[in-house]
Amino acid sequence: MLALALVAFPALAADVAKWAQLSSDQQKVLAPLASEWDSLRPWQREKMLEIARDYPRMNADQQDRLKRRLTRWSRMTPYERENARKKHQQFTALPPEKQQELRKKWQEYQRLPEVEREKLRGNLPEPTPEDDLGN
Repeated sequence: MLALALVAFPALAADVAKWAQLSSDQQKVLAPLASEWDSLRPWQREKMLEIARDYPRMNADQQDRLKRRLTRWSRMTPYERENARKKHQQFTALPPEKQQELRKKWQEYQRLPEVEREKLRGNLPEPTPEDDLGN
């Protein structure tokens, strides 16, 4: 009966999956999240388990990108994570042509020499928690 429930309700499966219960392959992919895994919400665990499931089908570049992103995410503060979520939601709410325009600008920025990127970053104030009070 429990097995049927876990198949029918993946969120329950994620809730049951403590770090020690993950396979060695899952632990390898999700290693940057090891220290916080057991405190993640069920929907977060479910999402990460989906990523780990898809990992073997990714090419080497996709796998490297995923590792970098998970590592970066694991080092973020809760405030930084919330800001990242908000920005992602704002981006996905944009029309496709505006998304493409922003992607193009980001690629142009990435091609700039580090000195130029530092100059551009220096012109922007760092966001603070107070910046989001009006939103």
